[in-house]
Amino acid sequence: MEKEKATSPEKKAALEAIRSEFTGTDGHSQSRRLLAALARFPINTFEAMRYLDVYHCPARVLQLRKAGHRIFTHWQTVVTEAGVRHRVGLYVLHSGGPT
Repeated sequence: MEKEKATSPEKKAALEAIRSEFTGTDGHSQSRRLLAALARFPINTFEAMRYLDVYHCPARVLQLRKAGHRIFTHWQTVVTEAGVRHRVGLYVLHSGGPT
């Protein structure tokens, strides 16, 4: 389990642009945002919540997997703004896309 480095300003900006492009609070909209982000880089649970407004990332990942996308989960430790350590998923889209 590795400790996450802070999200870069460039990645934050890219995630915020994706959030603006794919609006909506329903599960489908959240899945679309997450898939668009995963196509560019790995995303952890905190990044999905903070920058993509995906508030139950494991459920969205499950939906995408059921749709045929190959998404791998790695574990990492992040430290919140309050200084609390959490173990979260880091999701990576396999470059082959849907199965």
